[in-house]
Amino acid sequence: MAFVSTRWQTSASLPLDAVKEIPHRFASATSTYTHHCRSTNCKVATQPDSDTSVMEASTAQAPAKTVLRVAAISGSLRRASANTGLIRAAAEICKDSIPGLQLDHVDISELPLLNTDLEVDGGFPPAVEAFRAKVRAADCFLFASPEYNYSISGPLKNALDWGSRPPNCFADRAAAILSASGGSGGSRSQYHIRQVGVFLDIHFINKPEIFTKAHMPPKKFDDDGNLIDPETKEQLRKMLLSLQAFALRLQGKTASSEQGS
Repeated sequence: MAFVSTRWQTSASLPLDAVKEIPHRFASATSTYTHHCRSTNCKVATQPDSDTSVMEASTAQAPAKTVLRVAAISGSLRRASANTGLIRAAAEICKDSIPGLQLDHVDISELPLLNTDLEVDGGFPPAVEAFRAKVRAADCFLFASPEYNYSISGPLKNALDWGSRPPNCFADRAAAILSASGGSGGSRSQYHIRQVGVFLDIHFINKPEIFTKAHMPPKKFDDDGNLIDPETKEQLRKMLLSLQAFALRLQGKTASSEQGS
């Protein structure tokens, strides 16, 4: 490759006409070099834009974020149920402030009472099949239940029993429990759900625990069962973050890696 070499002298030692000629000589040399590169198809190294390079590298290396599907089940069938209201509030929190967590309310009101005579040729009634499909599709669970006679509500126990029919649909996934009830806030119901979860092979988070005393001041729900108490909403947000982190751990991932830190 031929290069144009130019020897420069100081302007002090050159006549005025020669000094004026310097820019033209430099332009001519540049033009000659450019013409030579074009004719020989040589490559000229350029400095890449640093911000663009970093952004492209980051985009190429960033893994796809895991979106966890939460199947949320309310143990109360009442229209203005506070427990169903807790699930609605949880869905709003996930949508507004917890990326990677998608909550779906799984309705259990159409499930028949457990009766194995309804199982025909290894199949289940349509409502049960639909329920079991939603449970199987979930990455983790959120249970919200009142306390009935120191224990689990009948509708929730029925749903757990249908899901446990072989093959067990709940096994080996994370779950969290919350409750809105009377004086105890539903604590005894929650501990009975944990007992049932041992057989179902459900892995519950331990903290935080939420026992919402629904009928004690300050007012926590409106007349339609919607959660209006900011403190309870913050407790619920912390529980959902804990559930997300635990579910990712069970999948061999960590919350920090999912957030890119």
